[in-house]
Amino acid sequence: MPRGSNPKREQEYATPKHAFTKDHCYPGSEEEVAARIVNKQRKQAGETKDNSS
Repeated sequence: MPRGSNPKREQEYATPKHAFTKDHCYPGSEEEVAARIVNKQRKQAGETKDNSS
């Protein structure tokens, strides 16, 4: 998980990662997909800096 993430986001990362592994979705890239989902949620919640200037 990226720096600055809190325990809530850590759990939100672990849940889909475990589900993807169990269901054999995204073989080999479960961690990346789970991280992208959580990062998207963090951005929508305004928890990240906006560096797109």
